[in-house]
Amino acid sequence: MSTLPWRHPDRVAALEAALRERILILDGGMGTMLQGHQLDEAGFRGDRFADGCDSQHTHAHDHPGACDLKGNNDLLTLTKPDIIRGVHEAYLEAGADLVETNTFNSTRISQADYHLEHLAYELNREGAKLARAACDAYTAKNPSKPRFAIGILGPTSRTASLSPDVNDPGFRNVTFEELVDNYTEAGSGLLDGGADLIMVETIFDTLNAKAALFALSELFRSRGSRVPVMISGTITDRSGRTLSGQTAEAFYYSVKHIRPLSVGLNCALGAADLRPHVQTLANTAECYISSHPNAGLPNAFGEYDETPAQMAAVIGGFARDGLLNMVGGCCGTTPAHIKAIAEAVSKYAPRALSVEKKEAA
Repeated sequence: MSTLPWRHPDRVAALEAALRERILILDGGMGTMLQGHQLDEAGFRGDRFADGCDSQHTHAHDHPGACDLKGNNDLLTLTKPDIIRGVHEAYLEAGADLVETNTFNSTRISQADYHLEHLAYELNREGAKLARAACDAYTAKNPSKPRFAIGILGPTSRTASLSPDVNDPGFRNVTFEELVDNYTEAGSGLLDGGADLIMVETIFDTLNAKAALFALSELFRSRGSRVPVMISGTITDRSGRTLSGQTAEAFYYSVKHIRPLSVGLNCALGAADLRPHVQTLANTAECYISSHPNAGLPNAFGEYDETPAQMAAVIGGFARDGLLNMVGGCCGTTPAHIKAIAEAVSKYAPRALSVEKKEAA
């Protein structure tokens, strides 16, 4: 895959130049921002799904009226695109260099919960278009600070390594091939919508991630060009391991064959608890390092209490100690968090790559 030409060589060159100069800023939580709009069922359905079905789709399997669509944040890409564009712009205004598409659950597997499997490609394509348009608008305002759209591939709602049935450890409710098919369709939409990069993120099962990375490799090969790939795992608790049992170091060695632009960690933990694992990656990886932690751990009500100042103080320590190339926020973070983080890391140089690491990356 690494021998293929870049799909957008000028954008890749601009990204690599920016990475050499400073720590780049990722955006923050999408769900956190959408919850603030307090949309009801009608708000999620919009005009297209108001009558209990997809008015633009007539196949027999199309029956979204059988379940609520409230909570399907990815659907808002189609029913409330102005809100999604507004979230992107809020983070860009706060200083983000890279914004993530609203496509975390835009696979057939995840959309099956809402009987909207047929939307998978469209959700990814339109999600990428919205992020691309916002980035282009802000780049036009300040050409010296180019902005980049990251196409997001989430982990899906299934795991290829673990059984969902405690009484049958050998059982699996998804195959590697099914995951590859899902990621191929989603990745196609992200590329067609104009994503500059693709991030496989919130990885709790490395086998799922391997399916995504294989799908991307084949997709790039079929198209004859590629975009940079970011990889971000999630340490699920203070054991320091992913759900499928890997330490941060083992996780990196499991995915380094793809020669990613970056590897990192996001979600599950706040910045303070995530730090030792980010440091492990920084000491090990031959590529750039990213991190976008939660705003602390959730409280008894599932809300996040860590203030922008508190989170920025911790992440400033990451930057001071040379651990970061890209940083942002995940659950519970807002544009205020991203603005504070951007200010905290601006005084520090990005993590340096050795000559050997640059060649490997």
